[in-house]
Amino acid sequence: MEMSEALTINRDELDPITVEVIRHKLDGIADEMQTTLLRSSFSPIVKEGLDASASLFTADGTTLAQSCSIPIHLATLIPCVEQVIKTYGQSEISDGDIYIINDPYGGGTHLPDIAIIVPIFVDEELIAFSAAMAHHQDVGGKTPGSVPTDATELYQEGLCIPLVRLSRRGAYDDQIIRFIRKNVRIPDVVMGDINAQIAACSIARRRISEVSAMYGRAYLTRVFGNLIDRSELLTRKALEGIPDGVYNFVDYLDNDGIDLDKKIRIEVTATVKGDELNFDFAGTDAQVKGPLNCVYSGTLAAACFVVRAATGSNIPTNGGCFKPLSISLPPGTVVNPNHPAPVNARTATIKRITGTMLAALAKAVPDKVPASNAGELLVIAFGGRRADTNESFIVTELIAGGSGASQYQDGVDVVETDATNCMNMPVEAMEVDAPVRVIRAALRDDSGGVGQHRGGLGVIREYEALQDGITVSHRGERHFTAAAGLNGGGSGAVARSVVKRRDGSREEVRSKEVLRLDKGDVLLVETAGGGGYGKPQERSKTEIEEDLMNGKVSNKAALEVYGH
Repeated sequence: MEMSEALTINRDELDPITVEVIRHKLDGIADEMQTTLLRSSFSPIVKEGLDASASLFTADGTTLAQSCSIPIHLATLIPCVEQVIKTYGQSEISDGDIYIINDPYGGGTHLPDIAIIVPIFVDEELIAFSAAMAHHQDVGGKTPGSVPTDATELYQEGLCIPLVRLSRRGAYDDQIIRFIRKNVRIPDVVMGDINAQIAACSIARRRISEVSAMYGRAYLTRVFGNLIDRSELLTRKALEGIPDGVYNFVDYLDNDGIDLDKKIRIEVTATVKGDELNFDFAGTDAQVKGPLNCVYSGTLAAACFVVRAATGSNIPTNGGCFKPLSISLPPGTVVNPNHPAPVNARTATIKRITGTMLAALAKAVPDKVPASNAGELLVIAFGGRRADTNESFIVTELIAGGSGASQYQDGVDVVETDATNCMNMPVEAMEVDAPVRVIRAALRDDSGGVGQHRGGLGVIREYEALQDGITVSHRGERHFTAAAGLNGGGSGAVARSVVKRRDGSREEVRSKEVLRLDKGDVLLVETAGGGGYGKPQERSKTEIEEDLMNGKVSNKAALEVYGH
């Protein structure tokens, strides 16, 4: 069959097979964007930690397709694209434009996450946007890595880029590029990652043009609308399967990095009514002094993830999934702060928001929601200047805890959960890029909550400084509030970190601190475990013996808790 014959379709009707073919093409384009971004990047946090994401949008800013990457990024790109349309208007957006933004109070999320947005034109008509977000290794600010846990205002966190055109009709604005380079510690790396994002968006621009040439622009845009309408319909039907009601849950963050003895209250009330879902955050603490505040885009990202988790993976992900969702965010709170509140540690808040929303829905559908996960993405940024060359170095480690157990199985050990989806830094990559030696990496036994099904384990890692004067930003969580078990299961172990000085002294790290390591000092971190599910007395002897053999449970715990 000739290609022209194979693609002969009725332009007045949407053929369901063709619609599915196009849907998979769009998903493939988003994944190709992601692959391009990861393979073209310069920084280890992107090429090794995979802290980047890519997405496609319709001309009106509705999510069309997403790469398999990070839920936080994928949803926070939504207000970034909306800001492009709002600021410039479709009449002012031109073919060849490239937009850049990281302003948390202007559509962004936190300063290290820079978004690149590219409009896609076919036959001089705007039909889509491609967008890519990456966590940049440094954007200036008071500490290397731009995640100062003791920041008290946005201005201390780094360079804030309002929505601007990086390129207009294909012509780059060199002044913006020079401005960015002058305000970051590792300009070649930062611009290398920005160029990788542009390459990813350019791939989408070419691929959408190819698909449009195959099916026709008008037909393609009709398919876009059909896909979004169908996902909305399927999501609403899934929500109708959740019992109507009002479900509340409260959880806490350790502290805000400034008031180290004061927990931060996150309260959410989930209201399910027919085919709609609302999350209301009344009762959540006011915005805090430190950088744990989370702007609207971050809270939206958490809510979007929860909708997808609660309605099933068989529904294609696009903007239609989020139309039945609404969120109520009291202004001036930790989930909707006022400018210029610091926000660089908002990932920890998003994860706790996500866990709190899921725990609220667990009261409605306990068979679908597992016990609480560690809710921890321990971020450790090592930075300074090399003693031998005086060159700047910055490496950021992303360390996971354990997931919660469910009624079906144990939790997963050392895995990214809920709204994050990064990888740990390979030891070799860290040791190449920073004067730091990883001297231990192991599972943390007994850290998973006990139960018929055990919570996932956290991890132990030890870092030795190989020179004096290394600045460490330690952004931890779950040091004081454990991941709760479910249906009789026990809580997971809390996290802990300690600095072992070369003189033999020890200093406890209180969740969020900026530290200095000198040669011979060792930073020991132990991440939190996930909650257990069910009564521990109901765990089988075979499973306990396997845990003992694999070093996941100690002999003492097996005897005292499980009775074996």
